[in-house]
Amino acid sequence: MGGWDATKIDTAAMKISRGACVIPLLAVVLMFAVVVAMMSGAYPVTLDGVSGALARLWSGEAPQTAEERVLLSIRAPRVIAGLLVGAALASAGVVYQGLFRNPLVSPDILGVSAGAGLGAVLGIFLSLPLAAIQGLAFAGGLATVGLVYVIASAVRGRDPTLVLILGGVVVGALAGAAISLLKILADPYDQLPAITFWLLGSLASTRGAEITGALPAVLLGLVPLILLRWRINVLSLGDEEARALGVEAGRLRAVVIAAATLMTASVVAISGVIGWVGLVIPHVARMMVGPNFERLLPPAMLMGASYLVLVDLLARSIARIEVPIGILTAIVGAPFFLWLLWRGRHGWS
Repeated sequence: MGGWDATKIDTAAMKISRGACVIPLLAVVLMFAVVVAMMSGAYPVTLDGVSGALARLWSGEAPQTAEERVLLSIRAPRVIAGLLVGAALASAGVVYQGLFRNPLVSPDILGVSAGAGLGAVLGIFLSLPLAAIQGLAFAGGLATVGLVYVIASAVRGRDPTLVLILGGVVVGALAGAAISLLKILADPYDQLPAITFWLLGSLASTRGAEITGALPAVLLGLVPLILLRWRINVLSLGDEEARALGVEAGRLRAVVIAAATLMTASVVAISGVIGWVGLVIPHVARMMVGPNFERLLPPAMLMGASYLVLVDLLARSIARIEVPIGILTAIVGAPFFLWLLWRGRHGWS
């Protein structure tokens, strides 16, 4: 039929029809995950207790019972943080995988996680307060990606996407070496355990003030992705094709990378380094609704939020002590990564 592949057309049509049902289904899953996470823990809470505490919060009243204090002061901030971090990392993963046209790319490909980790480790090493540690983590993530982009801009005559990836690998390795040096110099009885636990990721110490500080940055990064969603689709075709369609690839790439980096750095600053979310979730969403960025972003955000809320619930429930989230996401993500490598033999759609 003149180059048309009927099988591919049917597959794309099926993904479009499934996409109309995916978002409501994922929204239900997300609500279920939130309710279960609010009810479960060392201090179990009934469904009536959850609804009563939320009603009191909505009315602006202070919590009265121990159950309400547990929900509103400890458990609710963790759940909200899980929603924010999971959605942000999944969104950044969708952007980076589409931008670099590679399903094995994750949000830390440009060194943002390594830079944020270095900033936080430096703050812990200097015995700074929590707010300063988070500020240094945020600044470190942005500074690392800025350095990568400066390196890519200085290297002319080569594929800009490849230069960005290689620059991210090099700068991330340098940041990792600096983190290792600080771990060697740190106090082994006080600072080193705190550094190790932060680098493995956790929502245990998250409070409302940190969420309030990170939320504007996440929204600021999300708005350009929504407004430029069709241009991001064009950018995934390659620079030459984008220019042929009237899109300035270099400028758009800089805006998109800045937005995704802002989202990643802001949530890594409050949660620590949580890997694999930005790798696994976008690919699962892509298999459900296809590669179109407009249809892919909302399901990925819902899946990322639900996934991290449930992983955080598992982290605080499976043992007498809390298990770092990064360990659990790696247990899920590593086998999935191997499966992606095997599946990659047949191409990426």
